[in-house]
Amino acid sequence: MALVEVSIVPVGTNEASFSSFVTEAARVAEQMGLKFQVTPTATVLEGDLQKALNCAQKMHAAAVSAGATRVVTNVTIDDRHDKDLTMEGAVDAVTQQLH
Repeated sequence: MALVEVSIVPVGTNEASFSSFVTEAARVAEQMGLKFQVTPTATVLEGDLQKALNCAQKMHAAAVSAGATRVVTNVTIDDRHDKDLTMEGAVDAVTQQLH
């Protein structure tokens, strides 16, 4: 299982806010059945790597469909093979070391 962080920046919109674009991106992840977490600067997907990458591509396309004339998308992949990787597990590992 992989974690894929997707940051989509719509450019060429008439607004400073892009929460509507983030909502559309989250809707794509939801429709694809991927577990996801919206953060202040990105959306993290959890699941099969190929499915998550396909989702990232669809999230990018959704921003164009929503009216952005240019879209900058950054993707970060965390693909661990020695044990299961989950969003909660990754956060818990750090939290435990803090306390």
